[in-house]
Amino acid sequence: MAEYGIWLSWNNQQEGFRIPINPTRIELGDRGKTQTYDVVGLGEVSVLKGRQLTEFAWSGEFPGQRYPWVVSDVLLPPYEYVRYLLRWLDTKRPIRFVFTGQAFDINEAVSIEEFRWQESAGAEGDIAYTIRLKRYQFFAAQRVVPVQPAAAARVDSPPPVQLAKQPPARPDERVPPATYTLAPGDTLWMVAQRILGDGSRWREIQDLNGISDAEVKRLPVGLVLRLPGGDAVA
Repeated sequence: MAEYGIWLSWNNQQEGFRIPINPTRIELGDRGKTQTYDVVGLGEVSVLKGRQLTEFAWSGEFPGQRYPWVVSDVLLPPYEYVRYLLRWLDTKRPIRFVFTGQAFDINEAVSIEEFRWQESAGAEGDIAYTIRLKRYQFFAAQRVVPVQPAAAARVDSPPPVQLAKQPPARPDERVPPATYTLAPGDTLWMVAQRILGDGSRWREIQDLNGISDAEVKRLPVGLVLRLPGGDAVA
């Protein structure tokens, strides 16, 4: 039988914890997306646009002492849980939500949509909280490649150009490092491609570090570069 529990983590499990007291219920929300238009002769019509991203919500407590119903092996001070969630919220990056139960399991990247907390009335040291998460959809700019059709419809006009989309890159929850130290043979383009996943962002690194165009081709080995979007974890 699967162990009922909830785990939250950030930056590929660099930080995380188990929810110390299992909530009595978890609410899952799925709603359809509908766009309404006014059409001449028909009036108002609705067009279904698919489902919105799933939401997960529950209420619970971060206990100030180890009650018999505490399920986590490691029990943090109540405000430590709050501090983690507030810091993750400030990073504006997704976290990982894992739920295991008897009927189904959930393992999703999510955004923190709402987090409210207060000291529990009548329970010294306990913190009551409500949290709402939404499934996070990874996205990235996609490069398109022109593809010529096998045969043109007319010989006296250029054939139309079709666009073939490249498959999206694999989602990456990692936070880019704050700095990078140049190794032999490195270029700014290589650093941008390897660390940021896009070689065309090398000029962002150049501008961030105040490197002139004349210096780009003769960067010294061992130079420590600041990286855009880098976040040093406290």
